[in-house]
Amino acid sequence: MSNNNIKKYKPEILLISSYPPRECGIATFSDDLRKALHNKFSQSFSTSVCALETADEKHAYPAEVRYVLDTSNVQEYQVMIDAINSDDRIKIVLLQHEFGFFETMPERDFLHFLNSIKKPLIVTFHTVLSRPNDALKKKVSDITKACDSVVVMTKNSAEILENEYDVPSEKTWIIAHGIHLVPHLGRTLLKKKYGLNGRKVLSTFGLISSGKSIETTLDALPGIVADHPTIIFLIIGKTHPSVVKHEGEQYRRMLEAKVADLSLENNVKFINAYLPLQELLEYLQLTDIYLFTSKDPHQAVSGTFSYAVSCACAIISTPIPHAKELLRDDAGILIDFQNSSQLTAAVNHLLDDKPLRKRLISNGLQRVIFAAWENTAIAYAMLFKNLDADIVLRYGLPEIHLGHIKKMTTHFGMIQFSKINHPDNDSGYTIDDNARAMVAVCMHQEIFNGKKDLNYIQTYLNFIEHCLQPDGHFLNYVNIEKAFTTQNKEVNLDDANGRTIWSLGLLISKHNTLPKYLVQQAKTILEQTFTHIETIHSPRAMAFAIKGLHYYLSAMPSPQAEHLVKTLANRLVQMYRHEAESGWYWFESYLTYGNSILPEALLCAWLSTGNYVYRDIAHESFDFLLKQTFTEAGIKVVPNNNGWMQKGQEKAEYGEQPIDVAYTILALQLFYEVFNDESYKDKMETAFNWFLGQNHLDQIIYNPCTGGCYDGLEEMQVNMNQGAESTVSYLMARLAIQKSLENQKRRSILLGLKRMRKSRIWN
Repeated sequence: MSNNNIKKYKPEILLISSYPPRECGIATFSDDLRKALHNKFSQSFSTSVCALETADEKHAYPAEVRYVLDTSNVQEYQVMIDAINSDDRIKIVLLQHEFGFFETMPERDFLHFLNSIKKPLIVTFHTVLSRPNDALKKKVSDITKACDSVVVMTKNSAEILENEYDVPSEKTWIIAHGIHLVPHLGRTLLKKKYGLNGRKVLSTFGLISSGKSIETTLDALPGIVADHPTIIFLIIGKTHPSVVKHEGEQYRRMLEAKVADLSLENNVKFINAYLPLQELLEYLQLTDIYLFTSKDPHQAVSGTFSYAVSCACAIISTPIPHAKELLRDDAGILIDFQNSSQLTAAVNHLLDDKPLRKRLISNGLQRVIFAAWENTAIAYAMLFKNLDADIVLRYGLPEIHLGHIKKMTTHFGMIQFSKINHPDNDSGYTIDDNARAMVAVCMHQEIFNGKKDLNYIQTYLNFIEHCLQPDGHFLNYVNIEKAFTTQNKEVNLDDANGRTIWSLGLLISKHNTLPKYLVQQAKTILEQTFTHIETIHSPRAMAFAIKGLHYYLSAMPSPQAEHLVKTLANRLVQMYRHEAESGWYWFESYLTYGNSILPEALLCAWLSTGNYVYRDIAHESFDFLLKQTFTEAGIKVVPNNNGWMQKGQEKAEYGEQPIDVAYTILALQLFYEVFNDESYKDKMETAFNWFLGQNHLDQIIYNPCTGGCYDGLEEMQVNMNQGAESTVSYLMARLAIQKSLENQKRRSILLGLKRMRKSRIWN
């Protein structure tokens, strides 16, 4: 058979685990993990599932489940071994391990199953018990020897494996239990939705069993109710199916009886259901204090606990290892196991101290953000690549989402900063942010022809007009009362003015697709700035102004605008000739912020004037810049706010900003269009992947849940606030990628038509 006729498959990852509709925590975990892997890396590999079940618990599964393994039937294991080993698509097997899954199978048969799999095997341990007896130590040791890598979810679990089970540390990967990013809708709104207005809400959730020690909270409640009569405790979740099988509803009935004995009927509510994910996350978001009272000191990790932290609950927990690791240093309160008096005191203290609650919530959110499912997927994908060098990681493009930009925009303009993903109105407005927002929404409108975009463009344009001064320059800072602040007198406003000219010119260049009234308004404002533009001498401000004037000239001739382009471009050329030397092809003796705008502006100047000096310096300086900002491995390294790179010195590390990545992508897009050099297109993808997790922390910077972008990447963490600058920067970068993809499709179609015409001529 010809090789051309052989169907090529992407590498496949087979996940062996319990799986929905089976109701258990690991089934939910596996479903969430598979979805996260698919969303992030569907271009890199596919995922399929072997669902674990028993003879007395059968289910109908979704399409991703290719195999079903009855763990109570020893003969089926050999069938599964043969299926895995004979399927060339399966490259890696990932098994979720819980001792209860395989308790009906003789240990030697289970080990035979693991050892017989001839593909790289990863085992994720959901339980890691400390102080093992000899039998348990041998069992775990045998499992780890049979696999290529071991995954645990906490540092504590990794230390136990190394120190107490003698598992080599290099074999163990610590990958956090994923959490769902949530929009943080606001407690007041959600309490109203669920009929809990005016109530302070305590909650716990998960499949109910005696191990959760919910009675610890019930015994604590009378002392809480005495101080806070409106309190309500939500017990969310149905009884664990295995508990129902062996004990029925005995434990739940005991809890209900205790509620009656303590006269807590008005303060306790049972939600006896396995809730859909979104409903569950809303209950957690309306919770004031989440209570985790497990009485098992060896419980390695809790998904329920992680979800509560991510939903901005203040947390009170018993000291399981996961809680001690996550809540350390003022991110929650730990109490002793089954200690109701401590729980009473802790709840009352938190309810009476709102600043403390807010501090615990903020610290907890910062501590847990690394565990977003998107980041967990990245960590697993890197493990897959480590085991199979043929796996090439390609990050999937998120959908284009304007939700957070719209949330940050009032009828007057875009708010400057946010607290997490909520606009911080006290921060007021800047023309910087509104100009960039207008650029982004104009780009969006051009691609998607969105009518609603016009309202936002009008808002940003009106804000710009509000900031215009009689002499043709703009003020930058406006407070929430729409008044100009004293900050306008304290800082240089050249860059803000340059960015605004860029945004106005870009809008005017869309004259064929935007309404005439918007174009005319922008034209009137921009032409009033012409007398001021020539007074600008800040390099980046001149560069932004050149871009804006270039866009303006693409729509209409203007000798005055062309003169300004040449004047500003010649100043950049003079700077370049003064500073550039062998090994340092740049305009200044240092690299600071927004560097790519300088060569991009000179390329725009060449396109507007035809002066090849501008083009040649643009090309030379941009290629020099790219060598400083990309490593050979293709990982994006952004000049940052921790210190500039001086000529002849190493650049500072960390403090990376979304805006610099975005400006680099915009410049790469233009250079690719002009020079048709594939290396520019490849670097666009690499640079954009910085937002998606290809950075020194291997964490997402873009939040796909809110549509916002985190404010920066520090040495050890991301800055969780999602302000205007970072969010608009991401959107500009994403739209530039989209525009490039659409241009590529258009070129492919035209090339195909040309080939068809040639074929007809020759035939």
